[in-house]
Parts: sequence; C-alpha cells; structure tokens
Amino acid sequence: MIDSHSRKIDYLRISLTERCNLRCRYCMPEEGVEDVGHNRVLTLEQIFRLVRAATQVGFHKVRLTGGEPLVRKNIVKLIADIAGLPEIDNISITTNGILFADMAEDLKSAGLKRVNFSLDSLVSEKVSYITRGGQLADVQRAIFKALELEMHPVKLNVVAIRGFNDDEILDIAQLAYAYPLHVRFIEFMPIGDLSFYSPEKFISIDEIRAKIEQKYELLKGKDIMGSGPAKYYNIVGGQGSVGLISPISHHFCDKCNRIRLTADGRLRSCLYDSKEIDLKLALLNCSNDEQLLKLFTKAIETKPGRHQMQEGWGTENRRKMFQIGG
Repeated sequence: MIDSHSRKIDYLRISLTERCNLRCRYCMPEEGVEDVGHNRVLTLEQIFRLVRAATQVGFHKVRLTGGEPLVRKNIVKLIADIAGLPEIDNISITTNGILFADMAEDLKSAGLKRVNFSLDSLVSEKVSYITRGGQLADVQRAIFKALELEMHPVKLNVVAIRGFNDDEILDIAQLAYAYPLHVRFIEFMPIGDLSFYSPEKFISIDEIRAKIEQKYELLKGKDIMGSGPAKYYNIVGGQGSVGLISPISHHFCDKCNRIRLTADGRLRSCLYDSKEIDLKLALLNCSNDEQLLKLFTKAIETKPGRHQMQEGWGTENRRKMFQIGG
C-alpha cells in the first residue's frame, strides 16, 4: 500500500516480547522489565491473525524483534505459521545472539530466512559492560552458525558510541573484510531510556566512514536484502560490506517502508512518533478481519513524512526501546 507521502509500506516489524535475557544500557533498565503477565501481550495466535490481515493490505516482509524474540516460547511454530502464508516472502529476526546457535537449525527449518545480530564491541569486557552480563563468545558462536547455515545476508548491528567503541570501528569493519558479513554502523539515537544517552556520545556516520577509509577502500554497493535504511559499501578485496545508518545526520524517512507492532498489540507507524493504534482491543471486539484491515490502512495513511528526532524524545513519549521493538 502507498502512503500519503508516496512510500510503499510493505514491511511489518513485530515485537514478540518486552522481556530480554540482557540489559543493554541504551535499551533497558538494570532491573529489567515488569512482568506484565500473559493477558497484556499478544498471543501467538493473535500475532498470526494480525500478520495474515496485514498481508491483505500489501505487507509481505516480517521481522521479529523484542526485547529478545528468542525468549518467546514457541517462536519456531510462529515462524512456521507465518512462513506458510503465501503472501509472505521474507521472515527475519533481530537478536542479541545469546540463544541463537542452539536454536538456529530449528529456526531455519521453520522458515526463518535472515538474521541480524546486535554486537557493539569485540572486547569481551566491553560486551559484558554494555549488555550488563552478555558474553562475546556466545554472539560469535551465533554469527558463525548463521554463516554455516547460509542464512545470507548475515548482518551485524553496531551502535556507534563515542567513548565506548569509537576506538574499535576499524576492528569491527574488518569483520566485513574477512567474512561474508554485512556490518551496519548505526548512529546513537536519543530514544527510549535516556539515562545512558548524552550528545557527547554521538558519532556521525560521516565520521565513521572517514575512519574506515583510513584503512579500506569503499565502493558504493547494492542494497542488501532487507529493504532497510543502510547505505552499503563494499570493502575492496573483502567478502562482505559496511552499512551506514544515519537517522540523525542524514535522515532516510523518505524511504521508510515499515510499520511496527508492539508486544502489547499497538501499531506504531513511526519509531519516533508516540501515536499508536490499539489492535489488541480490536482483536477482542471483532470476529472478522475487516476492522483490522481498516486499522492497518489508517496506520499507513497517517504515517508521518519524517521523524521529529531533532525536537527530542519528549515527556509524552514514555515508551522505552524494548517496549517499542528494536
């Protein structure tokens, strides 16, 4: 479906849970999240029904997020059910990787096509610090398992934070030289839990690219499967690519093709817009999908032309990143 700004909206990002087995400092408070109970979050049956309805207004790509999507029970069955919809041609997940290696073969057999791993450092102590307890070795094992299973393109999401990992940019980029990996550097955004964010920690994509070009020659590459916001560059002589995601310095809202569904059943047409549509309530009140189609259509039609990140997160925007869906 085409929105009011002439963008084709065909990509649904679904948060399966607010829970996570890590406590990343820019995402989640140290104490974790309140146990909201099963009644508040969408059931897997409800999620499937919503995906099926979404296909009727043109959605054909699905990404499962969280929290950490792999802590959600029966995720393998959900993936198999979604993969069985003829309109869906791509199912992917974003994960911290801790549980992935042991589940990878079942996930692929169910129909999972692609995976993005969150990894902000190659130093064990720094990984443990930023995640409050995560182990680098677990994520590395997950990455190489995905490569072994040929779940291409395998992507790494790296939030660039001055004073934390800006001294590792070349080391992290080297992964894309040595392996068929697509390493995406993401500008640190003032979103969600702001206790860890400060403007001094921001590094622009232009600065990151300049650092990488001190060692590697970059050639503009083709977009990598996934229809995301990254601008990709092939590393000359390397196996993979570097992606640069610039939500602040060079926003890409004119190319945005996604709508988000939160774990508690709310449609959010823009990551940085607090307006939401309650689909969970609609599920309880309608016996057929006609009303659901109208609500998906409304979310697309009211999708803003661009984010207002420059104006700040705002007191009315009380959602944390783990609640919106990473």
